[in-house]
Amino acid sequence: MLAMPSGTPACPDTGRPHRLAAQLADMIPGAATIRVSLNDPKQRWPHLHATVKDEAGKTLGPNRTTVRVAARWILRVWPETDWTRPHTFHLADATLTGSDLIAPGRGR
Repeated sequence: MLAMPSGTPACPDTGRPHRLAAQLADMIPGAATIRVSLNDPKQRWPHLHATVKDEAGKTLGPNRTTVRVAARWILRVWPETDWTRPHTFHLADATLTGSDLIAPGRGR
C-alpha cells in the first residue's frame, strides 16, 4: 500500500481490525482479548508472546501454534505500534490498547 507524504496510507483500510476480530473469534472460540508483546517471560531475548482470555478474564489454552498465528496477525494490522510494550486486542470492538490502559467505552 502506498503512503502519502504525511506517512498515512493512501487508502487506509479501516475494516481490517474488525475482520481480524471476526477471524480470531472463529479461530479461538470464547476469546475476548489477546494480549501480545515481544517479551516472553520465559525467554531472554525478544520473543513473540500472547495470552488469550475470555470475558471473565480466565486464561484460555489454545495450542501454541494458534496463539502465535493470532499474535502475528495482530502485529501485522498494527505494524507502527511499539510492541516492546504489551498491548491487548479486544475482539468485541476490535480495539487495541496498551495493556495498562482501558479500551474506549470500558469502565474500571
